Amino acid sequence: MTLPIQIAPSVLPADFAELGKAVRDLEAAGVDLIQWDVMDGQFVPNLTFGPDVIAAARRHCSVPFEAHLMVLTPDVMAADYVKAGCSRLIVHAEACTHLHRTLENIRALGATAAVALNPATPASAVENVLDLIDLVLVMTVNPGFGGQKYISTMECKIREVRNMITAAGLGDSIHVEVDGGISAATVGGAAAAGANLLIAGSALFKHPGGLGVAVTELRERATAAFVA
Repeated sequence: MTLPIQIAPSVLPADFAELGKAVRDLEAAGVDLIQWDVMDGQFVPNLTFGPDVIAAARRHCSVPFEAHLMVLTPDVMAADYVKAGCSRLIVHAEACTHLHRTLENIRALGATAAVALNPATPASAVENVLDLIDLVLVMTVNPGFGGQKYISTMECKIREVRNMITAAGLGDSIHVEVDGGISAATVGGAAAAGANLLIAGSALFKHPGGLGVAVTELRERATAAFVA
């Protein structure tokens, strides 16, 4: 297993009026990439970032952007988010009637494709599309809002996904990402279950030591706990 531990902030807790500054500060803090939580008010009960907002922030930092598309129509919206500067698009298995086709479409746009699984969705939902993706996102909260409590029972699914990837001989090319309630207190459990890419929001922005300290702390705890 050669994939490194990566820390990726969700910008959902940031001041939306200062997103340019927020992404600059996150890059300075040492994050590996930045995740944009795109919500459509239908698949999840919230509205967030359109492609124009992301495009405006793109010029303020150089770390990669990924868009977590919590939307009912990812095929319709995908091209706009790639054009806005997102190099990876994550779609929900639950939202895609033809998941294989959706992932192929994303790849044809020049982005890497990934799949997210809600807490009630089994790991087997991605078993037949591993050849099309570079990441599986296991949600450790129900999507739609930041600041929710980590669902620790999802660690079994994280391990199941990691083992599935390893069994397919793809352990060096597919990340296992977790999103929801990740903090210094929970990151060890997620990493020990096999997650190497950790999304954090409130735990970073609200850390009393600041963003740099928060990122370093999460990375160190995840690295110490990680089991491939």
